[in-house]
Amino acid sequence: MKKALLSAGALALLLTGCSSSSDASSNSNDQFKVGMECGYAPFNWQTSSETETSVDLGSGMGYCDGYDVMMAKDIADNMGKELVVKKIAWDGLQPALESGEIDAIIAGMTANEEREEGIDFTTPYYESDGMVMIVKKGSEEEKATSIQDFAGKKVIGQKNTNYDDVIDQIENVDHVTPKATYPELVVALQNGDAVGITAEMPVAEGVVASNPDLTIVKFEDGKGFDVDTTVSIGLKNNTKGTESFDSVQDALDKISKDTRNDYMKKAVETAPAGE
Repeated sequence: MKKALLSAGALALLLTGCSSSSDASSNSNDQFKVGMECGYAPFNWQTSSETETSVDLGSGMGYCDGYDVMMAKDIADNMGKELVVKKIAWDGLQPALESGEIDAIIAGMTANEEREEGIDFTTPYYESDGMVMIVKKGSEEEKATSIQDFAGKKVIGQKNTNYDDVIDQIENVDHVTPKATYPELVVALQNGDAVGITAEMPVAEGVVASNPDLTIVKFEDGKGFDVDTTVSIGLKNNTKGTESFDSVQDALDKISKDTRNDYMKKAVETAPAGE
């Protein structure tokens, strides 16, 4: 996801993190502290139900679950460390990394030139099948084969993400003011405030599974969005090549492509309705 990040000065207002152990030390070398929103299914979501893949957020906040949690667990295990997940608002993730509140961002983040000025990234840990559009089932838009079929129409995306940025690739599009979360986007679509929602395939599959009145539009080759759909782990700036960076990269490299794909399939199937 190509999301804009705020400066470190916003840290105090944006961090909402709670570790998986209420008395966990933030300086423990035995822990791998990971930040994510816990609100971006199927990559990550918050739930009151404990599962074999979830991590306790502590302080009565329930659990965080999803693809990013599964990947973070394996990475922590491969490093011989205890996983601690901190729920942090998206715009607070980079400040949290800079301050040492977390060791890594594993939150469906796409590396780009702007982010790489303040974050060092591993190789991608997942790549989706591309950017699609969510529309109402039975609508005229369901027949679309090109993003340009949405020219002049109302399209909406998630605030501060590449879901919103790519909308302007549609000629003369009516770019609706973005929403902060996918549940809000779904409501906007269902209420007729927009005719399409931009999304990566795994996210779209989760939304449609929870909303049978909606469907996914895939575009023909060469007629879709031009966008990077890889996601990578964000680590502290200027650490590439150090032992701390290499330990995370090496742990990631031990997770096979088949395992990564199996985790995403499971995450899509288990994401709760409305996430």
